Amino acid sequence: MVDPTWLATAPALTFVAAALVLLLADSVDPDTTNTTLLGGIAVAGSLGSLTAAVYLLYREVGIPTEQGGDGVATLFSGQLVVDQMALFFMIIVASVTALVTLASMDYVREHAYQAEFYSLVLLSATGMSLLSAANSLATAFVAFELISLPSYALVAFLKKNRGSVEAGLKYFLVGAVSSAVFAYGISLVYAATGVLRFDAVATAVESGTVQTVVDGSVEAGASGASVPMSILGVGIVMIIGGLAFKMAAVPFQFWAPEAYEGAPAPISAFLSSASKAAGFVLAFRIFAVAFPIGSLVGSGAVDWFVVFQVLAIATMFVGNFAAATQETVKRMLAYSSIGHAGYVLIGLAALTATGDGMSLSMSAGMAHLMVYGFMNTGAFLFIALAEYWGVGRRFEDYNGLGKEAPVACAAMTVFLFSLAGLPIGGGFFSKFYLFQATLNVSAWSLAAALVINSALSLFYYSRVVKAMWIEEPTGERSIESYPTGLYTAIVAAAVITVLLIPGFGYISEIAFRAVELL
Repeated sequence: MVDPTWLATAPALTFVAAALVLLLADSVDPDTTNTTLLGGIAVAGSLGSLTAAVYLLYREVGIPTEQGGDGVATLFSGQLVVDQMALFFMIIVASVTALVTLASMDYVREHAYQAEFYSLVLLSATGMSLLSAANSLATAFVAFELISLPSYALVAFLKKNRGSVEAGLKYFLVGAVSSAVFAYGISLVYAATGVLRFDAVATAVESGTVQTVVDGSVEAGASGASVPMSILGVGIVMIIGGLAFKMAAVPFQFWAPEAYEGAPAPISAFLSSASKAAGFVLAFRIFAVAFPIGSLVGSGAVDWFVVFQVLAIATMFVGNFAAATQETVKRMLAYSSIGHAGYVLIGLAALTATGDGMSLSMSAGMAHLMVYGFMNTGAFLFIALAEYWGVGRRFEDYNGLGKEAPVACAAMTVFLFSLAGLPIGGGFFSKFYLFQATLNVSAWSLAAALVINSALSLFYYSRVVKAMWIEEPTGERSIESYPTGLYTAIVAAAVITVLLIPGFGYISEIAFRAVELL
């Protein structure tokens, strides 16, 4: 058996260790601008976390011993559970963090406070790893805040850039409100059920009586009181609102375009990929485990899968139609990421009233997040490269760039067409998997929204590709250097995006098994 006191937490602890080393290096020499050293520590920590997560996944941690696995690693009386789903998302977080920290070595080279920058990235990634394994609403809230607080500072990192500071302030204010809504939802669920652990909440919902946890075991409350479903329903709706903020789902998406556009481009990649994945893993775990839909339908609480169907369709249309009207590439990608949140919400929406179809739909959402992590991160890192070269923000500023930087532009073409769902990268198969999940439960409205918005996305993604390869430059432009870190991260993300075509079957198999074992 795996010793849960250290090995199962290795992905998160590796991030913490690297962040502490960075802070130690900064305390020894506060004025250091040794980007190679500081960035190297951050990249090493990210790769170490990735290695630990992959090792635990292949060691079959989270698979019951009777099925030949190593068993689920349970920590702190069930507050943290390291299973296959947790490890799947830890791999996404570590992969994105590795790419972002590698690319940032060039992006922040001329900036001060580099150690603090990398430390904040790693500490936020720590929160994402812990959130992946959270098995309690209280633990989830603490991990949620560990993600958010460093993120606010990272968005406003460019202190001399008014747009960055303004974006950080808006992100902080909206984030504070969403945290309050999420916390109040947690308090209502606790008031209704008497417990915070996901499996204990599910027991209360299924039995209809208030529960308590004694020495790690779930027992009926001494009072024998019934669960007030109306209060529970309000709590569930408020939790959905708090999660929708982290996912950048409509109508809680207003912060995302401002934050992504104002933040340093590597941080935009980090927030739109890793942070989004962290929000979804919590949603998947809460609604698959704590709030069994079969027990809630007709109970007077809330049919949450219907709420997610509305959110998914609205988010797809708002994100993609807004992206199609943008005149700057970075803001277009920001709205595009909102549209992709709508696609992933199909994982919580393509269900029946009895919960049928959950394994297929949720695993499809997980697989799309894995592919999206690489292609979206790569696209934002290309924006970082363009900013490094002083290329403008508008579509026409990218005219003719393919002739001067063919490798980077070829990678960007892979990212954009894969995001659109063309068979040039894993995005085609992940969207097809989502489409299959909608057909499985005859969710025709979700299927139609997915197809329509994927077709629309091809229009605005193609504008960038056309500018890079077909249009002639509108002015003088000189590219004098090709930054190694940014180029390596972009090419690595493109290669993995393409390799996910033959590897998608394996990814989807792991995701399906992870959901089945919840």
